[in-house]
Amino acid sequence: MHAAAIRVQELNPGKLTALYRRQFELCKVSAGETICCVSDLSTRREYLQSAFAAADDLGADIYEMCVNSIPSWSKVGVATVGQCKGTIEAVRAADIIVIFHVPLFTRWLKEVMDAGVRVLMIIDAPDDLEQLMSPPGLKEACQYAHELYGKTQEVRVTSDAGTDLTYTRGEYPVMTQWGRADEPGHFDHWGGGHIHTFPNEGSANGTVIMSPGDIVILPYCRYVQDEVRLEIRDGFIRKVEGGLDAKLMTDWLDGNKESEDDMDPYAISHLGWGLNPQALWYGIALNGDEPERSRAAARTFPGNFLFSTGPNSQGGGKRTTRGHYDVPMRDCTITLDNQTVVERGKIVDPKMIVERVKIV
Repeated sequence: MHAAAIRVQELNPGKLTALYRRQFELCKVSAGETICCVSDLSTRREYLQSAFAAADDLGADIYEMCVNSIPSWSKVGVATVGQCKGTIEAVRAADIIVIFHVPLFTRWLKEVMDAGVRVLMIIDAPDDLEQLMSPPGLKEACQYAHELYGKTQEVRVTSDAGTDLTYTRGEYPVMTQWGRADEPGHFDHWGGGHIHTFPNEGSANGTVIMSPGDIVILPYCRYVQDEVRLEIRDGFIRKVEGGLDAKLMTDWLDGNKESEDDMDPYAISHLGWGLNPQALWYGIALNGDEPERSRAAARTFPGNFLFSTGPNSQGGGKRTTRGHYDVPMRDCTITLDNQTVVERGKIVDPKMIVERVKIV
């Protein structure tokens, strides 16, 4: 029996400090600012060492706060900050928080953002940090898409596979990431480059077909293998049909119910699309299904429609369920108030198209 091949890291570890300095410069870190690094016991030590060295180069003050839990994409909403006395006060006092796990859907994150603190999440592998660094023009494209989505009232998503989903928006804000936390109160993800919002309560209706090659990026990390058919009515998935992938979906969502009649895991959550040309949809095929290699890329590749279920508290809603399911879907057409911006998985609005930077 042969051991499975392990794909070695291609990035020279010595380059990490330079990458961190470039990223901090994109985040407008300046001399005299305070950086709070929120880590956990699984955080790569070389990431902290590189962050400290880059901060020193830029004249910023920096310290580490290590928390005693290890959250993940499958444990969203874990409040790693705020349970220990003084931690909220500490992070609120920083100019920028660099966090090495997922803080989304937590109350403390909203509190520090409301206070004007910048928040940068770093959760991807070293090779991907270099590949996914925000290219020129991405912020402008994302901001244009944000404005357009913010003006939209009705959205329709279709595909040749049979998806035909409609929803209205306006009840919740549009949320946008362009790969750097460079504005007061802005949350971003190194490797980001996508927009999303939560549909108006009860407004999502239609059919969603997940096809082979679509990606279940949360809670699993796998390509869809067999077709999944979802019937959606009044904001909730009412029927799931298919084979193995349908079974994986229903068992995860059912397993996160608070009671037998709890429908929150089946609610339609954030919906949007990717714009980052540095992200490659075939990363799982290239690098394997280790989640660290796909956390940003699978969500942000250009033209994907990111479909999700479960919580909406990040947008100001009341659902906090851990029954969250993220599926970047390929080959969809997205129409905003009769204006098509993505056609069969390709961005067609020229103001959203960003040139890819080749990494040597």
